[in-house]
Amino acid sequence: MPPRARQRCHAALTALAALTAAAVLAAAPPASFAATAGTWTEVGSDRARPLTESQGLASVEVPAGSPNRYTGVGTIPPDVAVRGWNHVGDPDASYDGHYVEPYQRDDGGGKMFRVQGPDGRWAQYVHALGPGEAPNNSWVAISPDGRWMLSGEWGTMSRFLVFPTPGANPATSPSANLPQAATVRLDRPVRDVQGCDFVTATRLLCSSDDPDGSLFGVTKPLLQVDLSAAVDGTADVAGRVTALRQLPLRSACRGGFEAEGVDYDRRTGTLRVVVLSPGFCLLTDSRTYRLVNG
Repeated sequence: MPPRARQRCHAALTALAALTAAAVLAAAPPASFAATAGTWTEVGSDRARPLTESQGLASVEVPAGSPNRYTGVGTIPPDVAVRGWNHVGDPDASYDGHYVEPYQRDDGGGKMFRVQGPDGRWAQYVHALGPGEAPNNSWVAISPDGRWMLSGEWGTMSRFLVFPTPGANPATSPSANLPQAATVRLDRPVRDVQGCDFVTATRLLCSSDDPDGSLFGVTKPLLQVDLSAAVDGTADVAGRVTALRQLPLRSACRGGFEAEGVDYDRRTGTLRVVVLSPGFCLLTDSRTYRLVNG
């Protein structure tokens, strides 16, 4: 999430006492929109805590029995924040137990990935921005083989960035710059992507916080990205983008929702996505929605 979006979230938190709720349901998707691939149906939801579950989430398979992980402004360690890394995005975990959190800073001085290995130890990997690269670090998605990691940029973009997965890929080191290895080149633009997760080696599901709706005929869409090949860090791959549906948008308050991170749990086939409610309801009815395909 970029500074303007983060400021909107923080402003809502600090102004809760001054706001009042107005009972209204979110508007239905425009009549021109039709789901064109897959049917992700809502099967339940849980309250999303604004301070600790507002940015993203990840299923952790290793060690066995590990709880789901969440991120928010309240999960940033003080020693990380004091060094300027004051925003955490949507995390992910590899199938062998490497857990990665993406961080950014207001001065745009690179990106940082905080990694916990299967042994429980933490390390930090910094990426120096490349030419023309946007500074935000909203999400990471680790490939099923664990060796490669995708990240995206805020705004209207036609690419995702490919990195070696810090900690899991032996070519990475906390003492060296984490380089961009390749690019996923999308066949159509996406806007304000807040999270992606791999479903297979060549398919991702992504949450878009797009408030405009002009790209796909619907605001806040759930996107599917089909890759021309599995990412391997040696060459760019193409990505075909399809809008599946509008994300669930329900609240007792009027105003703009904010779509956040996503997680796909291959063990249950469940997709989870965080949606923050507007105004006063940010505190009371922000939700983590659960969806299944079918």
